[in-house]
Amino acid sequence: MAATSLSPVITSHTLNLLANQTQPKTNDSSPIATLKNCKNLVQLRKLHSQITKQGLIHHPTTVTKLISTCTEMGTFDSLVYAKNILNQFRQDNQNGATLFMYNSLIRGYSSIALGNEAVWVYLELLSLGILPDKYTFPFLLSACTKVSATAEGFQVHGSIIKMGFQGGMFISNSLIHFYAECGEIVLARKVFDGMTDRNVVSWTSLICGYARCGFAKEAVELFFEMVEEGTRPNSVTMVCVISACAKLKDLELGESVCEYIGELGVKVNTLVVNSLVDMYMKCGAFDTAKQLFDECEEKNLVVCNTIMSNYVHAGMAREALAILDEMLRERVVPDRVTILSTISASAQLGSILRGKCCHGYVLRNGLEGWDNILNALIDMYMKCGKQEAACAIFDGMANKTVVSWNSLIAGYIRNGDVTSAWEVFNNMPESDLVSWNTIISALVQESMFKEAIELFRTMQNCGIKADRVTMVSVASACGYLGALDLAKWIHAYIKKNKIPCDIRLSTALVDMFARCGDTSSAMKIFNKMEKKDVSAWTAAIGAMAMEGNGNQAIEIFNKMLRQGVEPDGVVFVGLLTACSHGGLVEEGRDLFKSMKSVHKISPQIVHYGCMVDLLGRAGLLEEALDLIKSMPVEPNDIIWGSLLAACRMHRNVDMAEYAAERIKELASDRTGIQVLLSNIYASAGKWSDVARVRLQLKEKGARKVPGSSSIEINGEIHEFTSGDESHPEMVHLAPMLDEMHRRVKAAGHVPDHSNVLLNVDEQEKEYLLSRHSEKLAMAFGLISTNRGMPIRVVKNLRICSDCHSFAKLVSKTYNREIIVRDNNRFHFFQRGVCSCNDYW
Repeated sequence: MAATSLSPVITSHTLNLLANQTQPKTNDSSPIATLKNCKNLVQLRKLHSQITKQGLIHHPTTVTKLISTCTEMGTFDSLVYAKNILNQFRQDNQNGATLFMYNSLIRGYSSIALGNEAVWVYLELLSLGILPDKYTFPFLLSACTKVSATAEGFQVHGSIIKMGFQGGMFISNSLIHFYAECGEIVLARKVFDGMTDRNVVSWTSLICGYARCGFAKEAVELFFEMVEEGTRPNSVTMVCVISACAKLKDLELGESVCEYIGELGVKVNTLVVNSLVDMYMKCGAFDTAKQLFDECEEKNLVVCNTIMSNYVHAGMAREALAILDEMLRERVVPDRVTILSTISASAQLGSILRGKCCHGYVLRNGLEGWDNILNALIDMYMKCGKQEAACAIFDGMANKTVVSWNSLIAGYIRNGDVTSAWEVFNNMPESDLVSWNTIISALVQESMFKEAIELFRTMQNCGIKADRVTMVSVASACGYLGALDLAKWIHAYIKKNKIPCDIRLSTALVDMFARCGDTSSAMKIFNKMEKKDVSAWTAAIGAMAMEGNGNQAIEIFNKMLRQGVEPDGVVFVGLLTACSHGGLVEEGRDLFKSMKSVHKISPQIVHYGCMVDLLGRAGLLEEALDLIKSMPVEPNDIIWGSLLAACRMHRNVDMAEYAAERIKELASDRTGIQVLLSNIYASAGKWSDVARVRLQLKEKGARKVPGSSSIEINGEIHEFTSGDESHPEMVHLAPMLDEMHRRVKAAGHVPDHSNVLLNVDEQEKEYLLSRHSEKLAMAFGLISTNRGMPIRVVKNLRICSDCHSFAKLVSKTYNREIIVRDNNRFHFFQRGVCSCNDYW
């Protein structure tokens, strides 16, 4: 191993000590003296021949010099030659080999990372009865380190203790380096703590070990401890500790470490500059990193690759390509790492021209044999919408790795082709966690929530352990399904498997429980979060909005402001929704005004939509219309749709017709609006208008989305559709429905026939009302669960007024809590009262 290597263990001082062991004195004009001038094996062979002819080959000092010269060349062939010389000497001289010969061979094998060969040489040494010394073990441990021979290294440590060498500084440093590189950082620390004397190598070995093993904080703390004890760091120390600061992404800490470079006079080489550039980039100080890069006199390939890869990772593709242009001007030849960054930058920009140029460079320079290059090209072509080119590269790959398959799956999903992604996933010969996470996330994005949960269960059966990314997708799917039992199981699974809950996963759990109607559990998780970003606060506010608790949502918002978290536009969507559900008109007006006046956030069209909904629910239809007309941007069909929904609630047919006309002008293909207008006419008894609108819908081939409700029983989700009596349990449901209607009618329920949107007689209307999907789900819940158990129903549309009053009386008559989540909010029915206070 060269003395200039980054390894802090094998130093030039150690090499000199080894070289000075029993070196033979020679005449400068002899072949032996000429050995030091040998540059290659050809020259060595000639000198070896001369030495043999002169009869000097049987002298131990001559053989020692020959072996030492071979090992210093540091090639595989030279070491084979050295071993042959040693073997021949042993045969000719009755095993007269010396320790120095074996130490030289161990050193040589270690220097070119042939660790196993070094261990075999050591074992041969012991078999001959030659005792190792303090110079043997540093090179032997270095060899074990390079091939991760942990078991062999443990045995070497045992030999060191038995032979009494454990107190030597060089051996202790080698042990620290070995244990740290093999991931045994606790043992490395134990050796370090047992040292009576330590030098810069001792400290640096442990600091580097902590940094590599993921203990960045401990690495920095040890550095400060080292400086306090008066040990001056070297450039290797600084590279390791600066890299630790980069992993922590702590700029202030990094800069405090960098102050010691000047104070202690540490030599700044290109490796230190590279680590500084990397640290500043990872801490987000891009301008400082670029300035340091510009001031660097020797812009080598490593520094250029570092700044390029960091730019790409930060999504700054143009800046990365600017570095490439500078490299080419400076005649720095790109390597495969450079090309990887360039391909990724081209993919980010969607620049197919740049991407094709990269592809051409890869082919011209023979880089197509690298799997990661081809995977990057697949990703680039997919992001540029060239699926055929991506598939052609994939099909032509001789070695399709898991990453290759994953790149293809991710590309299909990004382009909206989930079917092809699913097909590729099913054809994978081997999948990893990324494969499963990618496809599960895609199913959630496509609103295929049941399928996502089923795939997660399949993943468990295959023995794939989930991580935070998996559970974020699974929690989202569960939340949309509204399955509380499943939500509780997911939370327990995360705890049992000790999956770390970062801000993103904790926020997903808050949202999951909120959507499942368990705001108590949602807020418990929120309150336990050590760090909360604006998304976490938004989820908590959204939880209050779902249950219509506007006052509590505002209180959480005020607490967020007191903690110094800046709100964004999404927060105000949740707040205004909470005010709308809670009937807090004045509070909603104040929050809407404060967006621009206090928080400097310009209201977007979604915020105006929330205000229209707020005013419309409160019956302030004229004010809602005036707000729409005063909007600084053109109102879209969604804004007018909110007004139209309010018109239905308050049965304002004239304004509803006006809103419907505006929607027709903006989005004539939105059949749902025509359905809503038809319903408004039906509620007002204008059957001729109903017939006209429905005829228009029929001519367009449009169909009304049927109402459906689902309920989770024993982990299985059962779905019911309004008017559909095909459910297998209908034979038991029908008697329960009849019983329910008799009992609630006796309790005072009067059916609201305005919710029947067909021109039929009163008896038929009553029957149609009795077969609404939420009533079917409630009946199934009553016959499938024990007394006193809550019944949880998820509805795809808004609950109608008849089902709302019906559910109140069912909760009272059967002494059950009934929770209904419609497409707008939660309704908690208990003892004949709804949590919305009939403001829905």
